[in-house]
Amino acid sequence: MAEKLSDYKYKTPIAIRFSDIDAVGHVNNAIYLTYFEVARFNYWREAINWNFSENGIIVGRSEVNYLKPVMLHDQIVCYVRVVRIGNSSFDVMHVLVKVTPNGEEICTTGKTVCICYDYSANKSVKIPARERNRMIEYDEPRLILNTN
Repeated sequence: MAEKLSDYKYKTPIAIRFSDIDAVGHVNNAIYLTYFEVARFNYWREAINWNFSENGIIVGRSEVNYLKPVMLHDQIVCYVRVVRIGNSSFDVMHVLVKVTPNGEEICTTGKTVCICYDYSANKSVKIPARERNRMIEYDEPRLILNTN
């Protein structure tokens, strides 16, 4: 499915480090998960205001679709939004784009299953109502599959 950038409210710039580049001259495939992690954390902190002192989040699964290579001197941003919310887990979609003089080119997409987690009890827990409601309000209910 082709992602529509107009469905995304949140985006954040991503810095490409020299150490991200592989021997062929483009960003190494494993680095994209780090870019997605940075973007997710910024989203939770800036858009959702997630209270990490009360509830943690762990990754249950990640998918990456590599469409176009990213090079050292490219300017990139990552779009983020929640696409599904369950009881204790939710899916986050990422779209990494290259900013060019002609607009933004989608280079990579990915989906991450995130699980709300209580580190002291060592188990998954229900998504807090405040954070759940904030994700739904921010990313628009019509765009989120609510599996409750």
